[in-house]
Amino acid sequence: MKIGCPKEIKPQEFRVGITPNAAREARSHGHEVLIETGAGAGAGFEDIAYTEAGAQIIDTAEEIFASADMIVKVKEPQAVERKMLREGQVLFTYLHLAPDPAQTKDLLDSGCTAIAYETVTDRSGGLPLLAPMSEVAGRLAPQVGAWTLQKANGGRGVLMGGVPGVTPARVVVIGGGVVGTHAARVAAGMGADVTVLDRSLPRMRYLDDTFAGVFKTSFASAGNTMDLAREADMIIGAVLIPGAAAPKLISREQLSELKPGAALVDVAIDQGGCFETSHATTHEDPIYDVDGIMHYCVANMPGAVARTSTIALGNATMPFMLALADKGWKQACAEDEHLLAGLNVHAGKLTYYAVGKALGLDVVSPSLALKM
Repeated sequence: MKIGCPKEIKPQEFRVGITPNAAREARSHGHEVLIETGAGAGAGFEDIAYTEAGAQIIDTAEEIFASADMIVKVKEPQAVERKMLREGQVLFTYLHLAPDPAQTKDLLDSGCTAIAYETVTDRSGGLPLLAPMSEVAGRLAPQVGAWTLQKANGGRGVLMGGVPGVTPARVVVIGGGVVGTHAARVAAGMGADVTVLDRSLPRMRYLDDTFAGVFKTSFASAGNTMDLAREADMIIGAVLIPGAAAPKLISREQLSELKPGAALVDVAIDQGGCFETSHATTHEDPIYDVDGIMHYCVANMPGAVARTSTIALGNATMPFMLALADKGWKQACAEDEHLLAGLNVHAGKLTYYAVGKALGLDVVSPSLALKM
């Protein structure tokens, strides 16, 4: 199989879909690997590292899309890339289709087979290809939130850990999953007073038992969420419904109840964001003010630490990429129900229920798609 990896073109996206190690593994399985020139530079992987791994360096993305059987990326294909997808081609990347009707339409029109990293599952019910980036984004969230809180950036001017005689920042993390857990650990490590909100009692018991009071937990009822939000200096949105649009947890009207200059860090922005006033921003222009509340809503947060993120993502995606290449997508998905869960689009049909529900589109089951 010809596996192609174009350079990411989303603004300030420095990650790359295939590492030199992954390219070497694919070559050892007998596959051709096509890498667009400069694709890995932002993550510290020069072209020579790929050629030494046995990959071919290709001048343009157009050539890669035209000749590759499978495209491996990081971020969702941009409009210009979607025009280059074709019937029968496999796309393996993050998609986040639920809040993105334009991308969904283009993928359906292309006839390609699109497998989304964020909906591939594992035996424990986890999301193994989302988890590495959730870990990175979670650990980044208090860091970027602390920067947003600085007075020069419009924030409250509160130091995360305080100083002797001055109380630390109060941080509320909404969601106790992978993102929320890592965010809470780092925020607490910075000295902040941290509370994690979640609706799962077993999950809160796990957090209490594992972290032994490093941070607090509380039940995420609507009333309790706002009680804590009113006292917070920083609120980190870390809610995930796999494949679906994120729920809106704080409305625009409720912003008036928050402390002036409070920082909202919306890690769920890839799925539409969990604050009503959230809209995607970039690393170049990451924050904005709504009614005196500062919003940090960068849609590709892990791209800020591209080398760490690329290696972590590559470690997770490589076995699945090799299975798709070795067996073909139909056999690979037929043999692995967890990989099949990643199938979002095939031959002009939507195959992921949560996306169909969010966008009001008809869906065929993944198992039926295998027979198409």
